[in-house]
Amino acid sequence: MSILRSVVLFALAAAAEIGGAWLVWQSVREGKPWWWAGLGVITLGIYGFIATFQPDANFGRVLAAYGGVFVAGSLAWGILVDGFRPDRWDVIGALVCLAGVAVIMFAPRGSGQ
Repeated sequence: MSILRSVVLFALAAAAEIGGAWLVWQSVREGKPWWWAGLGVITLGIYGFIATFQPDANFGRVLAAYGGVFVAGSLAWGILVDGFRPDRWDVIGALVCLAGVAVIMFAPRGSGQ
């Protein structure tokens, strides 16, 4: 159950961070209304809170692992929202990042680690 919770929280965090950054991008770079940027900033703040609900209490570990989720999630966002088509190197890189997430978050650790 802890792994499922962590995966769901990573997905929610990615949606909030990537979505918030996308809203700011749309406002600044694509000429959308200023309030899109405001919504983006709020959404980015929500991302910061979501990360605190991870079962692992180590900030550095959670944020390091989240970096891999961010990479894969950004490519997925690009595909779903912007029509981006990744090449095989994008896909391989994202898979390597997700493997890193699994090692960082879910590797068996002794009580002293």
